[in-house]
Amino acid sequence: MKYGVVAFPSKKLQDLANSYRKRYDPHYALITPHMTVKGVFEASDSEIEQLSTSISNVVKRHKPFKLHATRVSSFSPVTNAIYFKVEPSEELINLHEDLHSEEMGGKAEYAFVPHITIAQKMSSGEHDDIYGQLKMVGVDHEEIIDRLHLLYQLEDGSWTVYETFRLTGAEN
Repeated sequence: MKYGVVAFPSKKLQDLANSYRKRYDPHYALITPHMTVKGVFEASDSEIEQLSTSISNVVKRHKPFKLHATRVSSFSPVTNAIYFKVEPSEELINLHEDLHSEEMGGKAEYAFVPHITIAQKMSSGEHDDIYGQLKMVGVDHEEIIDRLHLLYQLEDGSWTVYETFRLTGAEN
């Protein structure tokens, strides 16, 4: 089964993201706006139990962190995805690294670019038009994230919460 670890932003930021996603993101109905902290991975039922315990141990070492969406950006030309850029705070980077230790399946497949996707899978022309418009509108939103969610993918392609973990923040 496919799993991933995400942080869900507040309803206010989700509503803003969804105002674009419902028009520009074919995954709109499959998953709530989110910031991926550990990308998609495969695990069996027995493996996910162990991984869930490991995630629980990781989050106990991390305090809640500030999510600050500062601008609209794009992964073009690699992919025509547009997103809210989230500032990579030290707390967030450390959390990401801890979720990619050897015990947790090793290094991430891609460089960590904290973001919330608002548009994807568009033609290049459509991407360029929409990206230009959204860059002008921009975003500036700050909030505190105090929990992470382990999600799994259902047969219809949608994602749902398997387990939620609070960032309790033992001092390092």
